[in-house]
Amino acid sequence: MNNMSTIARPRWFDGHARHGWASCPLTQNGCVRIMSQPGYPNPVLLADALAMLSHSCANASHAFWPDDVSLLDATRFGRMHGHRQLTDLYLLALAVEHDGRFVTFDAQIPLNAVRGATARHSVSI
Repeated sequence: MNNMSTIARPRWFDGHARHGWASCPLTQNGCVRIMSQPGYPNPVLLADALAMLSHSCANASHAFWPDDVSLLDATRFGRMHGHRQLTDLYLLALAVEHDGRFVTFDAQIPLNAVRGATARHSVSI
C-alpha cells in the first residue's frame, strides 16, 4: 500500500481536520473511485484506496453521516438551477441536516437552493 504521506492533501484540510470532519457514502464512493482511476495523479489500487479511506475514517475526528436526505424532499430544497449542482446541493443539505459545513472548490453554490443553509454551512476553498 502507498504510504499515506505520499498522497498530497489540500492544506485547508490539514489545518482543519483536527476540529472534526465527516464523510458519507457518496463522498466515500467518490474518493475511492477517483483515487483508483488510472487518470488520477499517483493512482492506487482499489484495495489500497479502500484501506487508506478506512484508515482516515478511523480517526477520532471523523464522523460518518448516513445518506438521510432526499432530493425529493421539497421542505429541504428550493429552486435547483441545473443538473451540475445536484451533488453539491445534496451535500450542502446533508451538512445543514447534521449542523456541519460543506467544503467545496466551487464558490458558486447557491445557498438559497437549500432551505436553512447559511454561509456557515458552506466553505469555498
